[in-house]
Amino acid sequence: MLNRRRFLLSSLVAIGGVTAADAFGIEPHRLQIVHHDVPVPGLSPSLDGARIAQLTDLHLHSGLDRIARQTIDVLRQESADLVVMTGDMCEHARALPEFTEFARGCGGHRALFGVLGNWEAWARADRRALSAAFAAGGGQLLVNQTRFVQINGKTVGVVGLDDPRTGRPDPVAAMLNVPKPDLSIWLVHAPGFVDQVTHVVTPTPALILSGHTHGGQIRLPALPAICPAGSGRFVEGWYRDTVAPLYVSRGLGTSVIRARLFCPPEITFFTLRRT
Repeated sequence: MLNRRRFLLSSLVAIGGVTAADAFGIEPHRLQIVHHDVPVPGLSPSLDGARIAQLTDLHLHSGLDRIARQTIDVLRQESADLVVMTGDMCEHARALPEFTEFARGCGGHRALFGVLGNWEAWARADRRALSAAFAAGGGQLLVNQTRFVQINGKTVGVVGLDDPRTGRPDPVAAMLNVPKPDLSIWLVHAPGFVDQVTHVVTPTPALILSGHTHGGQIRLPALPAICPAGSGRFVEGWYRDTVAPLYVSRGLGTSVIRARLFCPPEITFFTLRRT
């Protein structure tokens, strides 16, 4: 009996050690490249095959880390018409130079847009410095604003909303007096806000992209995911019962606990398709 107890205890210690090694040392760097085809009713043939890359929740805090460099490499290898960043890219104001370097590495595509997350506010990152960092990559930071990009002769409107936890997202203000595009895409950091949007928004977005949840970041078998305030009922992946199809990314980095378990980081590519 004693030997059996020692064996069980030793096994539990070994399993715990392997799990910790994976959670802290391996999985946070095991970047998944995720591809999704997005059917869009009435999509122009000119936009069929257009590609959007989503980056979110990088949480830069001490230098340009391995996952950031992996992300830049993937973007250089994969073609994208539009690159979007959906908040929490910078966890400390002192990381702004590294974020500038990251944004510059993510440039070179047709357009780059980003929105604020709660950590940019908590870090008291200067708004002008953040805008300058995006500009270094040829991009723009959007706060309740709409900007347009031309893809194959068609106009795509990118609506960037303020962070729901630390700001005031306002789709109506973002689209006020804005010409109607051929296609509209929304960016908002915390997905819980999407359930507050009525079904009378015009024009209805073809796609809403969000992050914030980290997919739960540390997922234990048979237990529900623990997500930060502002996530609402959303965890990760597709939700099609909202005002428009919503995708919640697991994100790239980690927050509070520098670990991931059964929840690897992701960079996501969306290809628009005619239905």
